[in-house]
Amino acid sequence: MEQFVGTGVALITPFDSDGRVDVGALQRIVEYQIAGGIDYLVVMGTTAESATLTKSEKALVMGAVSKTNAGRLPLVFGVGGNNTHALVEELRQTDFMDYEAILSVSPAYSKPTQEGIYQHFKALALASPLPIILYNVPSRTGSNMLPETTLRLARDFENIIGIKEASGDMLQLDQIFQNKPSDFHLISGDDFTALATVLAGGSGVISVLGQGLPKAFSRMITLGLRGESETAYEIHQTLLNGMHLIFEEGNPAGIKVIMEHYDLSTDTVRLPLVKASTDLKKRIKTFLKSTHLVTA
Repeated sequence: MEQFVGTGVALITPFDSDGRVDVGALQRIVEYQIAGGIDYLVVMGTTAESATLTKSEKALVMGAVSKTNAGRLPLVFGVGGNNTHALVEELRQTDFMDYEAILSVSPAYSKPTQEGIYQHFKALALASPLPIILYNVPSRTGSNMLPETTLRLARDFENIIGIKEASGDMLQLDQIFQNKPSDFHLISGDDFTALATVLAGGSGVISVLGQGLPKAFSRMITLGLRGESETAYEIHQTLLNGMHLIFEEGNPAGIKVIMEHYDLSTDTVRLPLVKASTDLKKRIKTFLKSTHLVTA
């Protein structure tokens, strides 16, 4: 599973001005990632506003990305929620042709115990036709999947191949790294910790900002994987303000401003999210101008 080393991006779902899925924009975005040196694409993650898409819209996006990508980059599809039985049925019934792995977030809202989290992912692992990348994001789910649970799943199920770790806790990442199976991927789920994760021995990142600035972000991660930390940190410092800005009013409102700036899509989001404010848009565009030489 070396295809999940490097920079993955969590694709947005672009909407037209009427709020419908914009397939043409999605095609442009996929081509932009490939041209920018991104290593793999994640479809239907949180950044895709997957919670607001219908089943038919998800299938439309899934097929459009697959067709446009045409086998050039590995594809990951997001299947997550807090109804374990429904997810098992989704895994059994969905045609994952052209996709390499599943990204599955720890159950939100229900706040299960660590044993509950383990049993949830055990059920998914037994049902999934594809390898699974776990996703821990306590700020969204309301519970933290502890390193002991991650490591238990990594050891017990061969098809659980990695974790997108977005706790923001470097000590937690280090505990996983020090004790994980050698072939288990530790992937940063935060743009802020991406370089530090790589330099500590992780496999890379699933990024949000990287989608808008793929050349710079993928170069930073590549340099980190090579151990060229000084140059990689220079890029990190240049991108740091952008990492803060795009999350200031919620994801993906911020990254959609960047995609609109580059004429890839509109900045339309679906309720309960709203578009970035005029002030934030102005500051994001100022940031993009300031980083032009690094990101071009």
